[in-house]
Amino acid sequence: MTARRQATARAPSAVVRLPLGTPIRRSLTDEAYAQLEELIVTLQLPPGSAVSEATLSERLGIGRTPIREALQRLVREHLVAVLPQRGYLIPEIDVRRQLRLLEVRREVERLIVRCAARRANGAERDEFLQLAAAMYRAAERNDARVFIRSDKRFNDLCLQAARNEFAAGAMSLMHGLSRRFWYLHFRQAADLPVTARLHADTAQAIAAGDEPAAAAALDALLDSIEAFTRATVSTEF
Repeated sequence: MTARRQATARAPSAVVRLPLGTPIRRSLTDEAYAQLEELIVTLQLPPGSAVSEATLSERLGIGRTPIREALQRLVREHLVAVLPQRGYLIPEIDVRRQLRLLEVRREVERLIVRCAARRANGAERDEFLQLAAAMYRAAERNDARVFIRSDKRFNDLCLQAARNEFAAGAMSLMHGLSRRFWYLHFRQAADLPVTARLHADTAQAIAAGDEPAAAAALDALLDSIEAFTRATVSTEF
């Protein structure tokens, strides 16, 4: 084998092995998705509004291909709907649909938090503690923006730590819709400090590796979310 061919043969192992914990740069598609998801969840792209790849590309300063790929992901998560020949629509919010979503979310998320409590590694447990602290601070300051961002990371970290791709696939379709609904109504029907503390309690239980406590904390959280969701019915109908 020639020196050139030997170098080629060794190349794959040289480029794929990274030190543990090496940060990986987020792709443009991931960046576009993260920004668009937050714009939708925080109602900066309001329900019922129409958007296009061109206007979103200009708004975010990201090329149209990553925007298109991010929108396709958001379509799968029901945060965006396709308007044939006209672009995309941010769907309206439906309380009764949200209640049906919660029926599924309770069962799937209970499995996820138990798995996360059992399988999280040391770095993940440390991050759960950091998120719990951030959520307690958000509760003290009644800070919706800090909470919504911490909640997004908490959701993603639960899916990562649970290490169950099937549960993660189901849950990822529900997180954005749940967070958008909460953001729309929390000022009228929810108590942000209570919600933030219940999330923090769940994060702490996962960090401690306590499966029963994590499941119990999640049930308390979802009981509160369901009561809040039902309370919005009188304001919409």
